[in-house]
Amino acid sequence: MASASLIYAVNFINPPKCILHSKRDYFSFNMSYTCTKSKTSQRQMRNKQSRMATIAAGNQEMDFTDPCWKTKFQEDFELRFNLPHLKDVLPIKPRPTTFSLKNRNARLVNGANVLEDRKNGYVNEDDRALLKVIRYSSPTSAGAECIDPDCSWVEQWVHRAGPREEIFFEPGEVKAGIVTCGGLCPGLNDVIRQIVFTLELYGVKKIVGIQYGYRGLFDRGLAEIELFREVVQNINLAGGSLLGVSRGGADISEIVDSIQARGIDMIFILGGNGTHAGANAIHNECRRRKMKVSVICVPKTIDNDILLMDKTFGFDTAVEEAQRAINSAYIEARSAYHGIGLVKLMGRSSGFIAMHASLSSGQIDICLIPEVPFQIEGPYGVLRHLEHLIETKGSAVLCVAEGAGQDFVEKTNSTDASGNARLGDIGVYLQQQIKKHFRRIGVPADVKYIDPTYMIRACRANASDAVLCTVLGQNAVHGAFAGFSGITVGICNSHYVYLPIPEVIASPRVVDPDSRMWHRCLTSTGQPDFN
Repeated sequence: MASASLIYAVNFINPPKCILHSKRDYFSFNMSYTCTKSKTSQRQMRNKQSRMATIAAGNQEMDFTDPCWKTKFQEDFELRFNLPHLKDVLPIKPRPTTFSLKNRNARLVNGANVLEDRKNGYVNEDDRALLKVIRYSSPTSAGAECIDPDCSWVEQWVHRAGPREEIFFEPGEVKAGIVTCGGLCPGLNDVIRQIVFTLELYGVKKIVGIQYGYRGLFDRGLAEIELFREVVQNINLAGGSLLGVSRGGADISEIVDSIQARGIDMIFILGGNGTHAGANAIHNECRRRKMKVSVICVPKTIDNDILLMDKTFGFDTAVEEAQRAINSAYIEARSAYHGIGLVKLMGRSSGFIAMHASLSSGQIDICLIPEVPFQIEGPYGVLRHLEHLIETKGSAVLCVAEGAGQDFVEKTNSTDASGNARLGDIGVYLQQQIKKHFRRIGVPADVKYIDPTYMIRACRANASDAVLCTVLGQNAVHGAFAGFSGITVGICNSHYVYLPIPEVIASPRVVDPDSRMWHRCLTSTGQPDFN
């Protein structure tokens, strides 16, 4: 494949015209060709759909020798990120929204009471937010994310979240359901609360909570919980989930049968990657049956491992609460003769909590995450560096993510209810190896091991997460009334957006070992390369 420098070497006097088949114009910097709009034929549409399916499967290879590759990339991107809508399969018409931010308080003007209106704050259907905002000049730049070999700038726009002027449901006839899946996470109650509040502002009278995740949709012994403002008013003051959680689920057809039998028109599903995959299957089955049901996800993962999003709710609280464990380990290590504090934090496949907790505490000497391989033994291993720390500092504090170093621990060959492989306990393994090593070399060491996992998961959301949960909950309801389905709501580059579920579950989001944030963590800990 040719580099972008060859692309930019085309004749500037008579640049080739690239036909843009999508519905929107794109304006990219440094484009050495022009793009003109044309009407899309049925054949062209079929070609686009085929190309979209290929890209979604991850098998697309872009020909960078084509001077119009940017246009084609953007066209494909728009198709992939086009939001599924109920009107795609149903002959439904919009109606004016019942959601309003009008200020109805009267004020005195020339001796008379006058109602003062302010902007309603509706989002235009064509509003977009940039998914990527950094223009890297080279693939060797720290954390560079490049499409072509020369890291050309290509605009990637996603749908802005928020209330629309037109809605596709009659609020008084809507029955909405809320379900929380997976494990506990700080902020679940905050999201439930805001979904209920916003639904009521639209005029929805029937709101129910489904108990214990997807289980509540097929276990006949679990009744719906009626939800309204008085029920959820103060649930944000406590951790956990008012509705309960569980992992796994039943047959998708059985779940959709339950949704249909209950007369649910909107279902809000809070969960991580596995939950999103289930929600996408529910959405597809509803479309197949031509049911007017809006399936909206709110990403819930304390590990912060969902693609494309700045962060997910619960993450900030987890990092903040991890400080307590790290501080305890630090005090124990500093107070003991040759003390070593070892803290295991959450992070099955992504080390975001461990990395950010290490950065924020400033007390960590070694941070181990799943994305970065390391050796325990040998001249460049973790144990040798611990020796050095004991010799020079007299103590050490080590932080490890639960998914790190799984090659060292015994495989269980079993899975949990969500289908995730059960991890070996790297924390206990490291504790044992550290003790054995220092006994072997004849140096006393006092190892203190702390695992705060379930304490952190059960916490109430902190202020930062509470704000995030509030906005996510509100935007989930706006998305449902706008007629979207099979989408999730998130925050990208500080803007709230809607994304198609398949795009965020393609793979877990992980720490990039070449990113600036990981480099900052290494600078903070001062640890060497353990591989």
